[in-house]
Amino acid sequence: MKLGFIGCGNMAGAMMKGIIENHIFKPDEIIGSDLFAPGRERLKEQYGIHVTDDNKEVVEKSEVVILSIKPQFYESVIGEIKSLVRPEQLIVTIAPGKTLEWLGEQFGDTVKIIRTMPNTPAMVGEGMTGVTPNKNVTKEELDYVCRILQGFGKTEVITENLMDVVVAVSGSSPAYIFIFIEAMADAAVKEGMPRNQAYKFAAQAVLGSAKMILQTGEHPGVLKDMVCSPGGTTIEAVRVLEERGLRSAVFEAMEACAEVAKNL
Repeated sequence: MKLGFIGCGNMAGAMMKGIIENHIFKPDEIIGSDLFAPGRERLKEQYGIHVTDDNKEVVEKSEVVILSIKPQFYESVIGEIKSLVRPEQLIVTIAPGKTLEWLGEQFGDTVKIIRTMPNTPAMVGEGMTGVTPNKNVTKEELDYVCRILQGFGKTEVITENLMDVVVAVSGSSPAYIFIFIEAMADAAVKEGMPRNQAYKFAAQAVLGSAKMILQTGEHPGVLKDMVCSPGGTTIEAVRVLEERGLRSAVFEAMEACAEVAKNL
């Protein structure tokens, strides 16, 4: 096997889906472990990967190992597998708060570790992943891992001091966007639109707006101004959002998110 996952939860499944569909690896080149039998069997049935209840088997059989478990389980799992990690093996983490320094203390100074922070849009091939390697990882190895991660979205190599910001602006932010879409849809329903249509209109507006930023390269403020005709409907809506403190709420939410990430 070339790729191993320790943990077979939703994020692992999202990553596997993109990696297999984009032909990064074949299903029989992937192995996943999980103590929760229904979770690992679900991924085996969905994607045709190998599964096991033994984390050590994943390490023994994989070139790249992704620790796709919750932060609170990292210490115990690393303690279980660290003696089996080979010098050429690449360890990829996806947990907020677990710094390269901490990971190095747990694994040992010579292990090749790449810290990442993906997000749930990986489930539809539109993930965004921040990536930062430790000093033992070569450029070729970093590029290799980035190609794997690009199977389910885009990647950006960043300095580690920005990783907590990535958690706030990307890792957790789909939840903010879902709340915004739900709120817009609720308002549309209040105005008489059927709920299914309201979700479609609201979600497509967010999708299209995001694409405009990415494809045009224009500043978001410029694109906002293009919609705001003098004395029109949009500028009135913007006035209310500013009056109610939308920007401030986003600022405070992201600051709170980053602060929690630092202390995990």
